[in-house]
Amino acid sequence: MIKSILFHPFLFHLIRILVILIIGQTLYFKYTGSEESIYIFTTLAMEPWGRLGLAVLETICVTLLLFPNLVWLGALFAFNLMLGAILSHFVFLGIVVMGDGGLLFGLGVIILLFSIYLLYYERNKIPYLKDFIQ
Repeated sequence: MIKSILFHPFLFHLIRILVILIIGQTLYFKYTGSEESIYIFTTLAMEPWGRLGLAVLETICVTLLLFPNLVWLGALFAFNLMLGAILSHFVFLGIVVMGDGGLLFGLGVIILLFSIYLLYYERNKIPYLKDFIQ
């Protein structure tokens, strides 16, 4: 019963759309150079090239998630991007950034977990890996 709920196509598409919306929403702040984005990337010594470079990578990630045959690749992008973001929070930024109550960190953790789910759901579509999974 639980397995049928966890692997229901509705849940898969819901999680996929949530990842697209969360990452897509943060793109606005990266591209427009919001105060919080500039602070984060200045702290990481990556302003402006790091902010804009990551915005481009996240745009590619969202675009890949829109195509059914490439969801696994978009999820892999999301996983790696969020792993970097979470590590940046732990090492340089802290959990709370500019009084956000840990919202950015929490969203990063959620996207990381959701991308793991999407990768597992799409594991049979991943080249080279699908040959080893039955």
